[in-house]
Amino acid sequence: MFGRRFAALLLAAGFVVPSLPAPAQPLVTQGIGSSSCAKLAADLKPAEGLQNPVNLMLFAWVQGYVSAANVSLLEADGKHVDLASLDDAKVIAMVATFCKANPDKKPMAAVDDFIRQSAKQRAKWDVGTINWNG
Repeated sequence: MFGRRFAALLLAAGFVVPSLPAPAQPLVTQGIGSSSCAKLAADLKPAEGLQNPVNLMLFAWVQGYVSAANVSLLEADGKHVDLASLDDAKVIAMVATFCKANPDKKPMAAVDDFIRQSAKQRAKWDVGTINWNG
């Protein structure tokens, strides 16, 4: 079952994420969230939940994106967005609605708005505990 779902996810990735020329600026984010809303809106099927491979790919991307944003938020002021508030139905509907209304934008903009508007929770966090610079 997992193998088929994973294969479908990889197949969907090929249809949703277009090949782009090498950017002049360094690539900071990549994935379904940085694709075109115009293309993604047609592929999202909120009623199908995570059975739809595009929905599944979007939900996984959003979880990772918000997790990364949380590290930044925690480092800045010890607050974060509770990921429990991000169930698949909410994420898929939020991005589908945003993309239908804003075909010229990227789904990432909907998630950025969600992060900005979400209530932040305080957490115990020792600044500088993650050393990615080695």
